[in-house]
Amino acid sequence: MIMLLAIFLIGIILLMLLIIKFKVNPFLALLFISVLIGFGTLMNPKDISANIASGFGNTMTSIGIVIALGIILGQLLYETGGTEEIANLVLKKVGMKNSPLALAITGVIVAIPVYFDAAFVILITIAKQLSKKTGIPLARFVTALAVGLIVGHCVIIPTPGPMAVCGNVNASVASFVFYGLIVGFIAALVGGVLFSRLTVKSFFPEQCGMEAEEVSMEESKPGERASGVLAIGLILLPIALILIGTVVSTIVGDSNPALTAACSFIGDKNIALFIGVVVAIFALKKYFKRPLDDILTEAAGQAGMVLLITGAGGSFGAIINATGIGEYIVNMMSNFNVPLIILGFVLSQILRAAQGSATVALVTTSAIVAPSISSMGASPVLVGLAICFGSVGLSLPNDSGFWVINRFSGFTFPETIKGWTLTGFVSGLTGLVVVLILSMFTGVLPGLM
Repeated sequence: MIMLLAIFLIGIILLMLLIIKFKVNPFLALLFISVLIGFGTLMNPKDISANIASGFGNTMTSIGIVIALGIILGQLLYETGGTEEIANLVLKKVGMKNSPLALAITGVIVAIPVYFDAAFVILITIAKQLSKKTGIPLARFVTALAVGLIVGHCVIIPTPGPMAVCGNVNASVASFVFYGLIVGFIAALVGGVLFSRLTVKSFFPEQCGMEAEEVSMEESKPGERASGVLAIGLILLPIALILIGTVVSTIVGDSNPALTAACSFIGDKNIALFIGVVVAIFALKKYFKRPLDDILTEAAGQAGMVLLITGAGGSFGAIINATGIGEYIVNMMSNFNVPLIILGFVLSQILRAAQGSATVALVTTSAIVAPSISSMGASPVLVGLAICFGSVGLSLPNDSGFWVINRFSGFTFPETIKGWTLTGFVSGLTGLVVVLILSMFTGVLPGLM
């Protein structure tokens, strides 16, 4: 059985080399390593191809439509200026004095429909303007924004990664959304706002002591861009439909089958997000600067590679389980009395650091851990959230997000490690701690079992 672990570790190392050193596309690299591990464990060639296909297909069945619709919603908000208006709205509510907190909150919200890299590039200008206007070190704004974005990207449904985790571990979508939002905001606050405030003098001493400047924040004319209220409402609409559908179905139950069926249909993740996109198209139509077909075509181009990489991650996870590697890893950790929540976090963290992609880490880890959840009596929601928070931290140079922050914030390499990699790790660890606290109340709090 030790040989299984050795093959797994060799596979991970080769995956790292292919993606980092040889710049192989993650989709091709994941498929290649899946085949390699299959042959390395002496699987029947037919079983290798069958598991790769089923792993890909099952993942797409679970979240394929959600990924496509989520990217479309994000593109619609980006095209109409809704993303930036969310930041302006939150800033007005929180105030200039607490502007790092405002950017962290903005990051969590915006990352739900807009991918991390694009959202950071869009909002970094606001961070720089706020730093000049308030005299607060830029590093605090960059950290707050980046951590908020990565928490939203890795934890909050209907973002593809956490949606895949929720499906793989067979957790209630409504419970996953509810607890994900609560723990996610706590993690973003601690890692992105509090930790950076405590360490900025040590990490970025040259930025401290700045004086505020008179800087006019860019404001749009009425009717020029979608309002922040409208943009947030469109993001929250599918989430609300999922929550309402689940809650009403649970309360009504068999007493009103027609109402239960209707609420279950509307609360289905695919239908809820589809309704959200349709409503967004009509609500944002007057803000479009170019034809809707062009916007949808661009969104489809973005979705294509995301779908391929996510599906390949499912294939990789299926091979890991079919070979017995996943079961062996779980059993080995169980022998050391490591709770499944911590195992999910650690494995996700290792895979995130190893190959860079948070989505790949989420899909693969959840596929490995899922079969053991029921047998070990663990909460699918809490195990799933632990996996999500494991992918938040340890963003290294093999992650595209690392370089986006490095280049657009003006950080040096060591500053990026301190202001992004370390703070992301603190945020993820905070999420794990809160999840472990929640696990003490699984028999008391609703929706955790």
